[in-house]
Amino acid sequence: MGLKGRPEGIGKPVAAVNPRPLIAADVGGTHARVARVEPVAVPATVRLADYRRYDCADFPDLAAILRTFVDEAGIGPQADATVAIAGLLVGDTLVHANLPWSVSVSATVAAAGLNSLRLINDFEAMAWAVPSIDLGRARLVSGPDRTTEPGPALVIGPGTGFGASVRVPGRPPLVVPTEAGHAALSVRSAHELEVLAVFMRRWSHVGNERMLSGPGLLNTYQALCGIDGVAARLQEPAAITAAAQQGCDPQAVEALSMFCNVLGSVAGDLALTFGAKAVYLAGGIPAQIADFLLASDFAARFVDKGVMGEVLRRVPVHLVEHGQLGLQGAASWYMEHLPAD
Repeated sequence: MGLKGRPEGIGKPVAAVNPRPLIAADVGGTHARVARVEPVAVPATVRLADYRRYDCADFPDLAAILRTFVDEAGIGPQADATVAIAGLLVGDTLVHANLPWSVSVSATVAAAGLNSLRLINDFEAMAWAVPSIDLGRARLVSGPDRTTEPGPALVIGPGTGFGASVRVPGRPPLVVPTEAGHAALSVRSAHELEVLAVFMRRWSHVGNERMLSGPGLLNTYQALCGIDGVAARLQEPAAITAAAQQGCDPQAVEALSMFCNVLGSVAGDLALTFGAKAVYLAGGIPAQIADFLLASDFAARFVDKGVMGEVLRRVPVHLVEHGQLGLQGAASWYMEHLPAD
């Protein structure tokens, strides 16, 4: 459905695609970010207005969030909406693991008073937003500051879950969402193996996000407390990250260190799997623990892949603020996929 013969990253102007208002949203397990996409005359330009962030737990469903935004932003009826959201769309229903409510496309359109609603994977949207990433505001985690080789870009991020997607340059570009969060968790140190053994007693399948997510950080902390024979006094991921960064809870420090180290290993595995020439760390957690992450063994574990280590040393890994990238990616996806009237 994309236009042919355009440079990488160039999309159709929103105004030329559809005269109706366009809403872009990025909905995770904790927060929903919503904005109005302003019509523009310059291709590949995405301008966001009336930006708002909502707590998902405060609303009974996605329709209520979109309806609230429509009312607060003064948008007329029958707007189109593109929503980046964690999960996989099967028919009319979103299959997900981390949202507080179910999502039906048709029911949401009716309840929110929309003309249309399109759902795309949240990290698919992040990959569509790669051209919008400002490396001047990003932090280098591993490798050279810039890639000198064209090729796929990998976007990964632990938050409420674990997301990953790949962007392959082309005319148009190809974006591949993945379910890497549910791929089997691979660990290597003796203590990591002890934690994995605890996990395997709880679940028949232990995916990456059992450790590499907010709930996964809590899982790791609780497992370490059990192994060490101490009471788990912290009950929220945010409390664990805070205690780890303050150095006031030994199990919290070890849990967050393990989180960072295993994240480096998984990022390296995914980079090799997809032949990535650049890696972007997004999601809700990395930006909150940036200094801790940079001081961890993430970079060493990322390149510790035997003979492939030299390949990965040439791959830049940047830590980027999630911010409005999901919104920009949702709007970019819309421009690329809808034909001109």
